[in-house]
Amino acid sequence: MSVVMTRGVLFVHSAPTALCPHIEWAIGSVVDKRTDLEWTQQPAAPGMYRAELSWVGAQGTGALLASALRGWAHLRYEVTEEPSAGVDGGRWSHTPELGIFHAVTDVHGNIMVSEDRIRYAYESGAGDPAAVYHELSLALGEAWDEELEPFRHAAEGAPVRWLHQVG
Repeated sequence: MSVVMTRGVLFVHSAPTALCPHIEWAIGSVVDKRTDLEWTQQPAAPGMYRAELSWVGAQGTGALLASALRGWAHLRYEVTEEPSAGVDGGRWSHTPELGIFHAVTDVHGNIMVSEDRIRYAYESGAGDPAAVYHELSLALGEAWDEELEPFRHAAEGAPVRWLHQVG
């Protein structure tokens, strides 16, 4: 049986120095390969470091990477996985304050909100537009975007490392 491959990017937006080797170890355990990231200072959070890793791997690698990094204090990251044959894409965002957020994405990286989630927003809003807005904001991960945006902009022009997984 052949493995369907996809690709994505891991953005470590901010991590304390002491956590950097542990992050590399966690990534390596997912991709079954030693990973040496190029860490640079994160201007949006003095004393913190950032790194990016473009990866190629089997479907589901994005979820495995997000899970391997989940729950570590002081760590902000995002993982993307592009859609592949028979599977939608995904984006995982994590902040120490908010925890982890996952969304299904289309071929352009747009978040796709399911019909059931939209119905839930209407029903839980019970006619209150502010409550419907709140539920849709949660479905889109707006709080995660707001918290991570300064870290994303601080990373412009930063080096990216490519990792290809075979098999």
